[in-house]
Order: sequence, then structure tokens, then C-alpha cells
Amino acid sequence: MAPTMAPPAASPVVVSSVPSDGQTREYIYRSKLPDIEIDNNQNLARYSLEKVGDHLDRPALIDGTTGLEYTYRETELLTRKIAAGLNNLGIQKGDVLALLLPNCCEFVLVFLGSAIRGSIVTTANPFYTPGEIAKQLNACRTKLIVTQASYVDKVRDLGCTIVTIDSPPEGCLPMSVLMEADENDCPQVEVDPDDVVCLPYSSGTTGLPKGVMLTHKSLISSVAQQVDGENPNLNIVADDVMVCLLPMFHIYSLNSVLLCSLRVCCTLVIMHKYEISQLLELIQKYRVTVLPVVPPIVLGIAKSPIVGNYDVSSVKVVLSGAAPLGKDLEDAFIAKLPGAVIGQGYGMTEAGPVLSMCLAFAKDPYPVKPGSCGTVVRNAEVKIVDPETGDSLPHGQAGEICIRGPQIMKGYLDNPEATANTVDKEGWLHTGDIALIDSDEEVFIVDRVKEIIKFKGFQVPPAELEGILVSHPLITDAAVVPKKDEGAGEVPVAFVVKAKDAVLTEDDVKTFVAKQVVFYKKLHSVIFVDSIPKSPSGKILRKDLRCLV
Repeated sequence: MAPTMAPPAASPVVVSSVPSDGQTREYIYRSKLPDIEIDNNQNLARYSLEKVGDHLDRPALIDGTTGLEYTYRETELLTRKIAAGLNNLGIQKGDVLALLLPNCCEFVLVFLGSAIRGSIVTTANPFYTPGEIAKQLNACRTKLIVTQASYVDKVRDLGCTIVTIDSPPEGCLPMSVLMEADENDCPQVEVDPDDVVCLPYSSGTTGLPKGVMLTHKSLISSVAQQVDGENPNLNIVADDVMVCLLPMFHIYSLNSVLLCSLRVCCTLVIMHKYEISQLLELIQKYRVTVLPVVPPIVLGIAKSPIVGNYDVSSVKVVLSGAAPLGKDLEDAFIAKLPGAVIGQGYGMTEAGPVLSMCLAFAKDPYPVKPGSCGTVVRNAEVKIVDPETGDSLPHGQAGEICIRGPQIMKGYLDNPEATANTVDKEGWLHTGDIALIDSDEEVFIVDRVKEIIKFKGFQVPPAELEGILVSHPLITDAAVVPKKDEGAGEVPVAFVVKAKDAVLTEDDVKTFVAKQVVFYKKLHSVIFVDSIPKSPSGKILRKDLRCLV
């Protein structure tokens, strides 16, 4: 097949009449950058490692705990060995294997080896309960699990072949069966661009988890939209050093960190788990230049007293995603890393995942407003839809953000109804997020459709109140959820984490917020807690908090 060709450069906003009534206007938004040619008709692993020939002896992967390094030469060879090892274990094209692992070099190698073999990886949080793991792995008919010995008891009864990256318990196989296989034992596999290569499960914060079918075409397109072309949206190069502290089993880290770093042949320093002092030590030791984070980590760094003890001057790009990041928090963070450019991207698993990205990261950067999630990625289209009427909206009006492009999911596994409810007949993926696009084409996320609090018909976005709360010097974290109310319908309730030894009352917090919001956004109660429950990607688990009000 021929590669996807870049269409002629278009204006960011396309306005067209809809023939059905001759009156409705369609507002479609595109990137400020010109579209590019994307060769998304190939194997994801081969695309990701396509440029290694010029960087064979450059470190590709560094274990931040042990210091173990794999060069690009070793990485490319090991992925072929693992593909052969999977074949030797009976894994065929289209079979599913599970990675139940924390961040580690083996995660990267097995993921790429599976892509070469033509099989599918489903990723799972190793801290899930046995029941949660079983539900996911049984639903996608997993045949092989790669994990650590400490997690084997969670999956031993699932009837799968189990390989451990450390010393194998009885009945399990060592990692050597994959990493020491003869690379010539893997048969040549032709993959179709629409073959599924990755099967993450959606977070389930607004519904039951569903298997998201991401294809070779989906992930190649998404990576290319970020780092390919003469003026990439995310300008990272081979000389960069990126740290991977976000969990690889989450699509943000898997795509924008792992795959993007491999595509440009930079060095990826891998943290098994996030701990602020170790992060700062790794930044200093390896001269890290690119730091992908989520807002809770931004908050932790902004409020940490130890940052000044380390040399973090090498950091030039800080990419925040997975949840909204407010201006006050951005400013506090940059005060700690004054040499860095911080910006946001926005996405969701079903979208492959990136919908928009900060253009301050581009090779030829654009100015970006605080709080913006950037502009639409290249080779894609976005529209803002009125949730009530379905009409697309012009600049400055908030509605549900929808995206169409080669990077979106193929659908939900074995769930055509949910797929049809998410991707419409015209190919638009409906995100369930409320956003607006301003006159400079910048995307601002307002909130989740289902998370909007309705106070006497007025919309109260929890994210806005949370941004105000964490700007308080005595508050380290916060979340806002609705509480049913007979008179108002719903009222906002805040869960607040106080700073250590802080003296802060409910009235103090309510007064602080009331001074900054319109009457209907005032907090009706405040509950002090030790921590805010969050998913591995940093999203607030609001359903857990709703049970407490």
C-alpha cells in the first residue's frame, strides 16, 4: 500500500455548509502546522526503530535503579530475539499476551518483540487485584503473561503460560526463553495496518473498563503526528534524554514517552516507580532534557523544598498530560525549573491517544497561553459539538470535543454497541470532554461531560475549583465532586489534603474559594482527607469520592 499522503496545507478552521438544510455551518479545526506524509502502512516496531542505523551505539534504554543500559544495536536485536521466542512458545499472529509489569526495560523489549511477531499486547496495572486482572485477561483471551515473580500468585490460576523477568517460581518460565532465542527462528509476518497491536483498557472512571483496539496504523500515526516532519509538534531529537516515570501500562507513557523516544533515537531513562528524590537525582546524573509528567507530579515538584538541592538546569521541555493543569500551578512549577518550557497535551486512550499538543514544543514554536492544551495535532480534524443539539460550534464556545483522523482506535473489543456510541458514522470520536477552541486555535479543556456539576441549571466545572484550591499555600491536593441536593439538584463538595502541620478549617477553605468564584460555584462543604484517590495516569477517581458524600 502507498503511504498516507499529506493533503494540501489548509487553514486551521474549515467552515462548510451541510447540504441537508442549507443553514447549518460546520466548524472543523486543524493544526496550525501543515500536514505531513505518514507511512502508516508498516509494522509499528519497524517504524519505531527505523532510524537506529545512525545511532547503533547510543544508549536507548537505561534502568534508573540499576544503571543497566541497552544500546540501540542491542535493543533492535533483542526485539527480534523476543519475537522468535514468542513464536517458539506458540504465540501466533493475532494472539494476545499481557504485560503485568512496572516500568522496566523488559516491558519495552517485549512490547516491540510482540509487534514484530504480529501478536497483541494488553497492558495491566500490576497492582490490580487478582479479580480485576482476571476480568481483563479473560475478556481478551490472553495466552501468555510476562510479569514479575511477586505478581505470579495473582495470575497463576488463569491457565496462561507465565514468563517472569526475575527468578521464576515453580511452573513459570525464565525471561531467557525470550531474550536468548535465535532471532532467525521468527517467521516473516506481514501485518495489515488495521491489525491490532495494543489493547489497553480504558480507565473505567466513567464506566466499565473496555478493551481499546489500537492498530499499527493508529499508533504510527499518533507518534508521527507528534515527532515526525520538518517542524515536529514535539521537537525531541537523538541528543535528548527523556525520563520515563509515568507507568508504561498507560497509553500516555507508552505512546508519547516510550514510542516517541525510540522513533527519534534519544535515550530513555526508566524509573520503576516515581519518587521525587530519585527523579531529581536521575535528572542531575543523566542531564535529562525532556520530562513528561502529570499534574500531581507537577504539584509535588512545585511544593517540594528539596528541588534546590539538585542541578535540574538540563530540563528544557516539561510535557504535562492526563488531567488539566492550571496557570497558578504552571507558574509555581516554572519557578523551580526556570530554564524549562512547560506545556500541556490532551488526549484519551481511544484517540490513540493525542488530540492536541502545546506548540511551544515545536521546532519553530508558537506562543501559547497558560492553561491551554495546545492545538490540534497534524493530519487530524477536531470539532466542538453542542451536547444538546449536536451542532458544531465556532471559536470561543464550549462543547464536547470530537476528533477524526488515522490515529483513533479501531473500536472496543467485542463491544460494537459501545464503539458505535463513541465513534459515529462519519468517523468522529466523541471524547465526553467539554472544551473550547479560542480565536488562536488553542484548546482549553473545561471538564468531563459527566463530571459537570449542575447547580440550579448552572454548570460548575470541578477542575476550575480544584485549580483554585491547590493554589492555597496550605493545600497540597484537592478534588471536587457533586452532592445531590433537593433544592439545587447538585452542590459542589471539596475533598482537601492539607499541608503537613497546617492549621486550616472548613470555613477558611470555603471563604478562600468564595472570594474567587460566582455565587453558584461556592463550595457547600469541605472534607479533609489524607490523600486524593487517583488512577495511575493521575486522573482523580471521582466515583470513589462520590461514595463518601
